[in-house]
Amino acid sequence: MHDPELTAVLPVFNDLAALRTAIPISLETLEECSDRFELVVAEDGSTDGSAEFVREYEGRDSRVRLFHSDERLGRGRALNRAFRASKAPIVCYYDVDLATDMRHLSELVGAIRDGAAIATGSRLMPSSQIVRSGGREFASRGYNLLVRSVLGSRLYDHQCGFKAFDRDRLLPIIDQVRSPHWFWDTEVLVRGQHAGYPVLEIPVRWTEGPGTTVRPKDVIEMGSAVFRLWWQLHVAKD
Repeated sequence: MHDPELTAVLPVFNDLAALRTAIPISLETLEECSDRFELVVAEDGSTDGSAEFVREYEGRDSRVRLFHSDERLGRGRALNRAFRASKAPIVCYYDVDLATDMRHLSELVGAIRDGAAIATGSRLMPSSQIVRSGGREFASRGYNLLVRSVLGSRLYDHQCGFKAFDRDRLLPIIDQVRSPHWFWDTEVLVRGQHAGYPVLEIPVRWTEGPGTTVRPKDVIEMGSAVFRLWWQLHVAKD
């Protein structure tokens, strides 16, 4: 097989039930996006049989690849590892619960082909269509307002798990990214804008998945991460 044009990454931690749906739907969707693609499951220390399931699928379909880690890396580090290993010029990832309507994936990939360095799904643009609880909606809008105000981002939504990248331009950015887990998305988008990269935001249809709760601890940690990144960009400048 020739090197793929497109690598799609599914970050996974104890997501066996979701994988049973996500892999076949991903393959069907990716076939419409590129003639040469691979689906990488970045499995991060799962204990529920996720790795074994993907390994068995890998044996039946050469387009599926398992990236297994015995120890928990964190979502951000698992994505970095998969993107660095890819040989494709375009890389993308999306959440395994498929909360974002997969029909948007071709638009995301097309934006990179058309010259964007980063394309990201947005749940908070005026034409986005979302279904989620009021508490999460309030927290999300407050968080994104903080990112726009403190870090000068021009984007509406930084944490939507649905993003595509020009790999050559992404790699220097992730070499600077320090967040190992959830703040990874925001940090990549902010550092990309800081570097002058063209970043395109695409309105999406998005439905809240089961079990996706935001704890007060998460809100505090994400808020602290915003101010740490401001310090790194404007004071430490490393």
